[in-house]
Amino acid sequence: MRLFKRCARLRRLLLFACLAAGAIGPAQANVEADKAAIAARLTDWTAAFNARDAAAVCDLFAPDLVSTMRGRRDEGRDAVCKRIAAALADRSMEMRYAPDIEEIVVSGDLAFVRVVWTVTVERGATKRVSTEPGLDVFRRQPDGRWRIARFLAFSNEPD
Repeated sequence: MRLFKRCARLRRLLLFACLAAGAIGPAQANVEADKAAIAARLTDWTAAFNARDAAAVCDLFAPDLVSTMRGRRDEGRDAVCKRIAAALADRSMEMRYAPDIEEIVVSGDLAFVRVVWTVTVERGATKRVSTEPGLDVFRRQPDGRWRIARFLAFSNEPD
């Protein structure tokens, strides 16, 4: 009888361990899928920016966006989108972005991304390349897509 109880207890523990392992596996898979989706959003944003597609560029930003950049007051989505649209409409210069994603951390419906953007600006014969380290906070929106709710960007250029 004692052996039977020990075996039953062992079976329950084994069953619990298997169930727990099954619960952890899909959750980890979802985190990896979320990381891939966020990286794809940044890649799509880059392609849209470099193609001068202001509407697609703005699609990355959540309605409640707060942007913090050195030398500027915090801005919301409308102000950021207006500023980007004006830059993209300026045909006297060519601006290109390239991201280097250093880290993506996902926790539920929030994620943060450490990224360094390389920005190339050409005006006539003048070409300037700079880097902008940043931190983007993404939030999963009701439509399931990841959008940036907060971002901090700072140029490595001296003041």
